[in-house]
Amino acid sequence: MSGMRSTVNRVLLALAGLLLIVVGGAVLAVGLGASLPAWWPWDGKNDVLLSASDRGRWRDEGWWWPTVIAVLAVLVVLALWWLLAQLRRGRLADVLVDSGDGEGAQVRGKALEGVLADEAGEVEGVARAQAALTGRRTAPQARIRLLMEPHAAPEQALNAVADGALAHARESAGLDELPAEVRLRAVKHRVERVS
Repeated sequence: MSGMRSTVNRVLLALAGLLLIVVGGAVLAVGLGASLPAWWPWDGKNDVLLSASDRGRWRDEGWWWPTVIAVLAVLVVLALWWLLAQLRRGRLADVLVDSGDGEGAQVRGKALEGVLADEAGEVEGVARAQAALTGRRTAPQARIRLLMEPHAAPEQALNAVADGALAHARESAGLDELPAEVRLRAVKHRVERVS
């Protein structure tokens, strides 16, 4: 999940949760007979959220219905934007390659990810490699995860991946640049016994 999408999700969930806690707590407090401040909209067990006079108060105002419709339209657009953001893929389906003839070509994202992972996995000291492409079709970004052997030198492995797998992918796809984030993690292994 992208950073922007997860931030929006967290903010929306926090606001919805806070609203539900406040409203639910207020209803529970009134139902249990707790005394509430004078400005609080509910003041008894049989009280309703909007009374008949409150519901009819704004109907005759000229600005009321356009405002209600505008607010609801904005809420619907925001809800649809949020839903589409959830369905959007985080990984690239394909990369647009400049073939030199003015038309271009497409390389499948999974194929390029597989080649990146295979070549990075062949580096000395790397037990396993995973690659993912994100960003736009014309400006992809790579995320590579390397599982390192206990004896591996991280700096050498990182330089080998940058000079090997990433450089080859950038050149073969005809990209000016291929920004990458490489994460290293050590293999968990048992302690060796010395006798």
